[in-house]
Amino acid sequence: MQQFIDSYDFTGKKAIVRVDFNVPLDENFNITDDTRIRRAMPTLKKILEKGGAVIIMSHLGRPKKVDPKFSLSHIVDHVSECLGVPVQFAADCQKADEQAAALKPGEALLLENLRFYAEEEGKPRGLAEDASEDEKKAAKKAVKESQKAFVKKLASYADCYVNDAFGTAHRAHGSTALIAEYFPNDKMFGYLMEGEIKAIDNVLKNAQRPLTAIIGGSKVSSKLAVLKNLVGKVDNLIIGGGMGYTFIKALGGHIGMSLHEDDLMPDALEILNTAKEKGVNVSLSVATVCGQAFDNDTPRQIFDIYNIPDDWEGMDASPASLENWRKIILASKTILWNGPVGVFELPNFAKGTLQIAQDLADATAQGAYTLVGGGDSVAAVTQMGYADKVSYVSTGGGAMLEAIEGKVLPGIAAIQD
Repeated sequence: MQQFIDSYDFTGKKAIVRVDFNVPLDENFNITDDTRIRRAMPTLKKILEKGGAVIIMSHLGRPKKVDPKFSLSHIVDHVSECLGVPVQFAADCQKADEQAAALKPGEALLLENLRFYAEEEGKPRGLAEDASEDEKKAAKKAVKESQKAFVKKLASYADCYVNDAFGTAHRAHGSTALIAEYFPNDKMFGYLMEGEIKAIDNVLKNAQRPLTAIIGGSKVSSKLAVLKNLVGKVDNLIIGGGMGYTFIKALGGHIGMSLHEDDLMPDALEILNTAKEKGVNVSLSVATVCGQAFDNDTPRQIFDIYNIPDDWEGMDASPASLENWRKIILASKTILWNGPVGVFELPNFAKGTLQIAQDLADATAQGAYTLVGGGDSVAAVTQMGYADKVSYVSTGGGAMLEAIEGKVLPGIAAIQD
């Protein structure tokens, strides 16, 4: 049975909380962006305020074995500072029995990196490259069996389970999905997870119309399932970025050296045909800012999207395209944005993406609901100072993508079941 943090009685209880503290560190192990830590604080603080103790678990990076540079010990001091109480550290998340048992209300314990253990992901490690299929199957079976013991140990530390790690909700890992089975009546989402789920539902299930999706990025292949799911749900579909050139070439355009995927041109045409059948307005670029090399200082020139010379490549949305898109955005009541509409990492070709951020802020001010997700999209609204001028900024890139593909996320299903 799913519970809610605000109504749950944490008095005298220990809560094991899955967070996403997978933060970037510099060469001296200083945190360069603590957004993920700060976003988890409301949940952790609420548990402490309500008389509980917290056992915090997370991963950091993608280590394939115990590796000191991926130790969560590097972030203990900063987590303590953010939480407002000293955070203890368990150097082995499978040997924290005594520390967990000794926790008093208002205290916090951070477990070592979950991904130091193969059992967290349930995938075998250390297999020889030439391992046979039988050996692979046996190794997979063995790690799955040991995963049960791994999860049972984590669950034994606490009285209730809170999942507040949306960024890993699309993974059926030990700490994100399997552990919930040990708390059938004492499992719940944290505030961050609740916010993410509500934001996605506001777009996919409860949207006010017109509903517009802006999908950008470099490749159709990375967003194909997203496009196919959305084309039947939205009123307007704006397609920008590198993926747009596959659509233009499929329609007979000459795209020069622009990024494209020939094998996905049939899929692009299928999406356009589906949109036509369902009365969905698809808006592609009409012209593009081109460069002669993938370089910030390369010469720039604007060409019609269907007539890009052979030695030029499309690298940013043109003013004419952006003007078309702004009209659509400002006429919308609900807007989803995922992916840049140009080469955002090069400042001279980031103007289109930054303009979309401006447009979403303006639409929000007019009363539209705006959801932004995906690394460069989030970076754009943050860079423009608009993170608090849109309705919601998602922290989970991969998880958000799978959610808007229409998939059931294991970390969410485990709590709702």
